[in-house]
Amino acid sequence: MAVKTVFTNEALQHIFANYNLGKYINSKPISEGTVQTNYKVQTTNGYFVFRYYENRTKNSVLFETNLLSYLKENNYPCPQPFINNTGSFVGNYNLKPFVVFSYIEGHHIEEPNEGQKKILIQKAAELHKITQSYSPIHKESRWNYGVEFCREQAIAAYKRINSLNSKKKFNWIDKGLLTLELPQSLPMGICHSDFHTSNILYNNNKFVALLDFDDANYTYLLFDLVGLIESWAWTHDKYDVINLTEAKKIIEEYTKHKPLSIVEKIHLFDVYKLSIFIDSVWFFERGDAEDFYEKRKIDYLDQLGRENFYKVFFD
Repeated sequence: MAVKTVFTNEALQHIFANYNLGKYINSKPISEGTVQTNYKVQTTNGYFVFRYYENRTKNSVLFETNLLSYLKENNYPCPQPFINNTGSFVGNYNLKPFVVFSYIEGHHIEEPNEGQKKILIQKAAELHKITQSYSPIHKESRWNYGVEFCREQAIAAYKRINSLNSKKKFNWIDKGLLTLELPQSLPMGICHSDFHTSNILYNNNKFVALLDFDDANYTYLLFDLVGLIESWAWTHDKYDVINLTEAKKIIEEYTKHKPLSIVEKIHLFDVYKLSIFIDSVWFFERGDAEDFYEKRKIDYLDQLGRENFYKVFFD
């Protein structure tokens, strides 16, 4: 059950009275999702999604709503945020922000087929093309994935746990971050950062929307490409290696819609390692510092090497 805050009919009726979206009829909670509270709301004008942000600041939510509005202006398949009668995308209820979005009919597919994977890769590439020249509002209110962000989060985790194991793990992350080569010329923009199947909506098995931009941030555009490779080409078994053939197929499909620059090809290796270091922060307490999942992944990439990584995919 994803609903963490219960909204009565009276509360939602009062909230929707501040929108030009018809008269409130009824609502029901949406079970999908793990962090924010969502309701499907029916009014005399149709259906909408009411989203109550349990752990986001107003400015962080404004980053999301302005981004989605921009994407809709560019005909990107995603939810449309609506402004209220005061002209704002974001409302406030009990000191927490909320937004009303368009409701998109569809369903989730746990195991997408090859064609459905290709369309998601295409939509990821299109997202990056649209946002490469986009100047996000309230960028500073998001967790923008980069070296300094990773180091700051690792320091915080180490200080919170304050053990010998956490110190060793922090030192491993800190030392590894120093090995990354991420030049300023490496293209940046908006990455969705969470292509979980619950965030992809299909209707009659056709892609209709990319949902939940809760983790979207301003980072290296390669970050989402890494996420796609991680989802479908990393073996996630006892060997912990990349299926190089499958990864190459994903990269080739992506570049049909957004070609990679030379600097992106050279430093895909570094962004991949950065993503693993960030994962090691999210799961900081998992495993012993001498041998844990993310360390094995980094060891594998280091054995493969930046030069061979480039040759496999681009030479």
